[in-house]
Amino acid sequence: MKLSIPVAVALALALIAAPLAVEAQPAGKVPVIGFLAIGTPRLPYFEAFREGLRDLGYMEGQNVRVEARFAETSKGLPDLAAELVRLKVDVIVVVGGAPAAASRAVTGTIPIVLGASPDPVEAGFVASLARPGGNITGMSWLSSELAGKRLELLKEVVPGVRRVAVLSNPDHPGERLDWRELQAAARGVGMSLQYLVVRGPGDFDAAFTAIGNERAEAIVPVPDAVTLVARQRIADFALKARLPTVAAWSEFTDAGCLISYGPNLYNEYRRLATYAHRILRGANPAELPVERPTKFELVINMKTAKALCLTVPPSVLLRADRIID
Repeated sequence: MKLSIPVAVALALALIAAPLAVEAQPAGKVPVIGFLAIGTPRLPYFEAFREGLRDLGYMEGQNVRVEARFAETSKGLPDLAAELVRLKVDVIVVVGGAPAAASRAVTGTIPIVLGASPDPVEAGFVASLARPGGNITGMSWLSSELAGKRLELLKEVVPGVRRVAVLSNPDHPGERLDWRELQAAARGVGMSLQYLVVRGPGDFDAAFTAIGNERAEAIVPVPDAVTLVARQRIADFALKARLPTVAAWSEFTDAGCLISYGPNLYNEYRRLATYAHRILRGANPAELPVERPTKFELVINMKTAKALCLTVPPSVLLRADRIID
């Protein structure tokens, strides 16, 4: 059957635009991507990354294999990172600084794609954002630079707040920078901070008890996989204790926290798939610039505000990207 010219042109264009994931690999070679994180496979960033792969034409079990490993705390990361190296994965995608540090400790040759890093230069993962210079590249989410903004938002919604409990994982390489920024921001808005260590699921009950004992008036979870995993526990406790919580990612407000301000976690992890794709096609991670978010979203949970008997000022509501009613 003879095709009309418009149909033939359309088919040709479709072939040109088709994903190149399969063509990039040698015949019979299925690329293997390692994925290393604290948490569980149910966390949103893992599915977001897999969705990003599908958008690029990768089908798990057909033209790509994903070897995902999850640790409950940072203590389990070194063994899992070593296991991925033994599997001879082509690239390792890591969630946060602790998995990045564990992976870098066991390989200087396998490319590592980093997500959820507050400042990869400060953490020593890359030489610069423009030219990483080693086997690590990925994305910096500027969480430290936003710490002050979150406290300012909290102050706008709860003007009288003074004592703020900070839930933080000191094993996260960027944590010290986050803590410094929070301290500086707190001084600027007249707040005092209560530092509480949460390295894993077993630390939260003690942290919640300390929050009650010290009569904290609000909660700030430092952005990290450990606090993300526990977001529902944090939100439930905060609501029961009648405490407003301001966090980095909308997953926290979806769970019931009051405010979140930061990059869209799901969208950013979809974008990480592009890094893995480019590396599988031969790009050198040393020359792939580290990206920074271009958009931050403010999400407010009005159901929580009502439960806490808080009136969110119109000036804050007008700035919100999403309101949960």
